[in-house]
Amino acid sequence: MQNTFTEFSTNAILKIGDEEFLKSYKTAKQPELYTFIRTTNSKAEIIVDSIPYTIEPNSILALTIVQFFEFISGENLVVYQFNREFYCIKDHDQEVSCAGLLFFGNAHIPIIELNERELKKLNILHEVFLDELETEDTIQAEMLRMLMARFIIISTRLLKAKEGFVETTKNTKIDLLREFNMLVESFFKTEHSVSFYADKLFKSPKTLSNTFAKLNTSPLQIIHERIILEAKRLLIYTDKTAKEIAYDIGFDDASHLSRLFKKHTTLSPSDFKKQLKKVS
Repeated sequence: MQNTFTEFSTNAILKIGDEEFLKSYKTAKQPELYTFIRTTNSKAEIIVDSIPYTIEPNSILALTIVQFFEFISGENLVVYQFNREFYCIKDHDQEVSCAGLLFFGNAHIPIIELNERELKKLNILHEVFLDELETEDTIQAEMLRMLMARFIIISTRLLKAKEGFVETTKNTKIDLLREFNMLVESFFKTEHSVSFYADKLFKSPKTLSNTFAKLNTSPLQIIHERIILEAKRLLIYTDKTAKEIAYDIGFDDASHLSRLFKKHTTLSPSDFKKQLKKVS
């Protein structure tokens, strides 16, 4: 079952289907579309950024356009894919509050387990999606966007609950973390200091550190983890040298990245690359 909605005036794309959509990812590549994978009665096996994951039955996984994704196995999946022209995560953040958490968060990959009540709710929503795809009229695109917004809101709420974030009318800690994560996603290749991001958020570095400590992380840890993730992606999926990668990620001296990389992985970028060749 595969359905594709396109809006030629905006180049918007929405795909709704099953594991058939994922068969083109038998070799690792970046999706180009934001992707949700929902398992139903069986588990799925995938690899994201060279790390294998098992998605248990009745779970949701969210992928961004920058992650390298490889589909190994899975049946009876529900797959949603869309581009930013269909639904821009950043532009609609006030509606869905997912940027920097569900997408581009500091967690490597969010997997959300569903209980029976949540599963029933999403099954109903999926049926409405399919019905709307067959209703071709002047408001079809807007209706599909509203349904996708609903799906994202439900997923974000469930992820917040999983991470132990208590919902309040003004949850400043979570919002600050989300904003920080999105800034890091935008600037990590050129800006590596906490003070830069603190200035952007009109906060002091100390305020950021104290706030994030309550969420069991730190601003510098988030910056470094994003840098290391990008370095690993480039080492695994490109032929660039460690020196070229260091310059790509904003290091004038490759030894600076090497020290940071070794601190996080116990290997230098060059040794990491050599290890990959031995495994392959």
